[in-house]
Amino acid sequence: MEDIINKILSFNFYGNSGKDYLLALAVFAICLLILLIVKKVILARLHKIAKRTKNNYDDTLIGIIFKIKSFFYLVISLYLASNFLNLSNFLSKAIYLLFILVIVYEGIKASSYLLKVLAYKAIKRNDDDSQAQSTVKTLNVFIQIILWSLGLLLILANMGVNITSLIAGLGIGGIAVALALQNILADIFSSFSILIDKPFKVGDFIKVSADMGTVEKIGIKTTHLRTLDGQLLIISNQELTKARVENFQKLHRRRALFNLGIIYETSRTQLESIPKIIASIVDKQEKANLDRCHFKSYGDFSLNFEVSIFIDVKSYNDFLDILEKINLDIFSQFNKQGISFAYPTQLHYQKTA
Repeated sequence: MEDIINKILSFNFYGNSGKDYLLALAVFAICLLILLIVKKVILARLHKIAKRTKNNYDDTLIGIIFKIKSFFYLVISLYLASNFLNLSNFLSKAIYLLFILVIVYEGIKASSYLLKVLAYKAIKRNDDDSQAQSTVKTLNVFIQIILWSLGLLLILANMGVNITSLIAGLGIGGIAVALALQNILADIFSSFSILIDKPFKVGDFIKVSADMGTVEKIGIKTTHLRTLDGQLLIISNQELTKARVENFQKLHRRRALFNLGIIYETSRTQLESIPKIIASIVDKQEKANLDRCHFKSYGDFSLNFEVSIFIDVKSYNDFLDILEKINLDIFSQFNKQGISFAYPTQLHYQKTA
């Protein structure tokens, strides 16, 4: 037995003794075992913490650790074990490159997952779940491009490539591309502003300058509106971020402001009764509240009352339905009280001889 052990220890292969191989194998096994145990312990601890907390940050950490594959631990253990062997330059570089590739890959996956979760939580505060998922999906494309670009540069740097000159060359080329595509890039960054700031979302009815419509799609470059006429209006995102946008979906109530013109032959008693009549009519409508009703001015052919009413509805059609009922009641009550509406009239005086 002792002779066998001595033969194994004295065995030489590619410049390494049997003892070196056994040591490397032991390091590989011990490192792999420790890493797997640490993973299990950390997950167990985080699960216990997650049960006692109300936030989801610990769940995010669990998700990141859980997504790490066993191959990652195998490569780390292999790299650490290889340091105890005298390997050829090619094999040593190959193991080191594999180690860097696995580190970069898992680092990008973890960073992407973390940024995706944080972006979803930030957007979800002011948006519904489906819209938040759609927004995060769009942002994730650009996050992946940035992360993989950085990862590629890191890999090239560890392969001995001079990335300083490469970055300088890319920088000059990037400036030329940016100048050529500045309008497109402006629209893309504007889409980020819309998706994150949320001045409107899909399904909202908005007004942009003289155009009005329902938002059907918020794209990378353009936003699609369906107008009241049924036409599809496509507006660049850059234009939307510069324009004044009215979002009618955010309305909690609408105001009706109008004037009533009464003829000059109306008595003072009738004039004093008009605010009371208006108040009683508005009170009949459950969602309407009278803000004010005043005898405001003397017109060329009428005594002018200004009426302001708040109606607690979001839909413009519902608003018009209630306002129509109020107007019809005003017309009926004025007829009953003998109050006449004014209209443009002219009196002609003829001078007699």
